[in-house]
Amino acid sequence: MTRSDGSLLFALILALAGTLAHADGDYLSPTDDRFRLSLGIIRVTPSTSLRVDSAAGLAGTDLNGESDLGLDSSDLEPKFQATVRAGERNRLMFDYFGLDRNDAKTLAQGPVYFGNVVLQAGYPVQTDASLRIFGIAYAYSFWHSETLELAATVGVHVTQISASVRVQTASTNIYDAENVAGPFPTVGLDGTWVASKRFYFEARGQYLNVTIDHIDGSLGLFEFDALYRFRPHVSFGVGYNSVRAHLNSRQSSDTGLFTFDNAGPEAFVRVAF
Repeated sequence: MTRSDGSLLFALILALAGTLAHADGDYLSPTDDRFRLSLGIIRVTPSTSLRVDSAAGLAGTDLNGESDLGLDSSDLEPKFQATVRAGERNRLMFDYFGLDRNDAKTLAQGPVYFGNVVLQAGYPVQTDASLRIFGIAYAYSFWHSETLELAATVGVHVTQISASVRVQTASTNIYDAENVAGPFPTVGLDGTWVASKRFYFEARGQYLNVTIDHIDGSLGLFEFDALYRFRPHVSFGVGYNSVRAHLNSRQSSDTGLFTFDNAGPEAFVRVAF
């Protein structure tokens, strides 16, 4: 995501909030919201580790995406969350996280074994790396009041990790790519504390470590937010977001190890009814 894309998204969010801000009404508790939509921006500081083995099963080189391949160590990414409440205690929650990076660096050391190719020191390597997570979770509120809501969650997060390298010079043309994806069940907790008419706080965490179809994986999603209710249906929020995905593929033709650790502050606008 480029800086111009982030600025445009944030401008659209502010325009939407400004339009809805004129709609007055009662300040109902956030624990009674029937629908929520949160849009914003996350400043991520990713740390990436990967190893891509060959199709013949030969182990690849353990790499750090930022120091070895030149991937950006800081980026702006969009935030998306939506929640639909059915009755007092039942909710469905949807969220999406994406991180896409495309960077180049001349290899300082070699040889580097990446999948079915060998990269030598001095090669100008173009690297693409992406992480995408789309989740659906069900939340049951075992405690629900006007000032406090605590819920247990269970969900499924579809996670896709991909990485590719390319070397293209007058005498050399090298390309290889690896993709690992799978649905991972998660369990967690979600909480909302209403401090006053205008201010409330939220915290949530979802995590699980499982083995599915020759893929060992763990996924952790954690978030803490403080929100200010500008109008009954519009809130501005700031917080901290952490996403950690670890996939170890033992599939016969796609073996490798990927770890994405992303954390950083966020700012968003929420529309709720």
